[in-house]
Amino acid sequence: MESSNKILQALGIPYSAILSVLFGLLLVSLPIGVFVVFDSEIGNDINYEFPISHLELFEGTDFYQSSIDVSIGDAFVVLWTFYVIIFVIAILGPKHNFLESLSPIISRGQIDSSNYMLGITKWFSILVFASAIVTYLQDWIGIPTTPPMAENELIQFFYVSLAPLIEEFGFRILLIGIPLFMMYSRRTSLKFFVKSLWHPSNLDIIDSKKAILLIVFVGVLFGFAHIAFGESWSEGKFAQASIGGIILGWAYLRYGFVASLLIHWATNYFIFAYANFVSQVNSISIENAFTHSLMSSLELLLLVSGGISLTVLLVNRFYSKREPELEV
Repeated sequence: MESSNKILQALGIPYSAILSVLFGLLLVSLPIGVFVVFDSEIGNDINYEFPISHLELFEGTDFYQSSIDVSIGDAFVVLWTFYVIIFVIAILGPKHNFLESLSPIISRGQIDSSNYMLGITKWFSILVFASAIVTYLQDWIGIPTTPPMAENELIQFFYVSLAPLIEEFGFRILLIGIPLFMMYSRRTSLKFFVKSLWHPSNLDIIDSKKAILLIVFVGVLFGFAHIAFGESWSEGKFAQASIGGIILGWAYLRYGFVASLLIHWATNYFIFAYANFVSQVNSISIENAFTHSLMSSLELLLLVSGGISLTVLLVNRFYSKREPELEV
């Protein structure tokens, strides 16, 4: 156990520093997105005044090309407001705020569930780390991971900003939260039902095997959904999205809806906000922006954070299993 403490203490200060930097970058991505939408030429022939009813997302519905006066800029403002509220909740709770929760990382290299934001930054970096490994292995054996063609970069940015909210509600709350409630709840009140969907830890989950199997199944379904409909990703996205879906499901089970939503938001909005910012400032394509030095630095930071996060998890896991044996 002493060896475990030494390893974790050695990682504590640099680890907390990296998580703090990631937190700052996540925070700054919000105003960067505002600049991209309202003060850049991201949409080329359209801008933030483009009617939301003209989006192909609504094609085939009564809302499509209706006279309702709601622009894509208005929709962005609503999304930003919602995400800011969730962001503040993540910073302040559920038990301690972000800064207070850094102390045990610095002293022991351990992260508990006392603050949502710590879990978010940790599992976001792990998700990026795992996705990078999957993508590298698939590229090595010749399986491409190609995104769908974007009809317009402003509209693409809107879709990737909206997707976390829709997909987390569908894949986590509906497909994981409700089944978990049906399997483990001993109470049927509406208030407890809502609390359980918000944070499944309110349920008395003694045997977690069924919960983990459900998370894996929904994660695979999440991966399949990324390649199965319309102009979707290439087949290489299946494994990457499945791993991401499993991580998001675990984050939902452990930390609740706030965590899974913001981790998903980070993989979409955060990354595309910086990429579009680089694209507009340097007058280059979004594809070239992803190879820019700033994006490479962000990727490196996330990979290092993900690697350290996995190391901390494995060290804690290994020594927690050995502790009973050492006592004997």
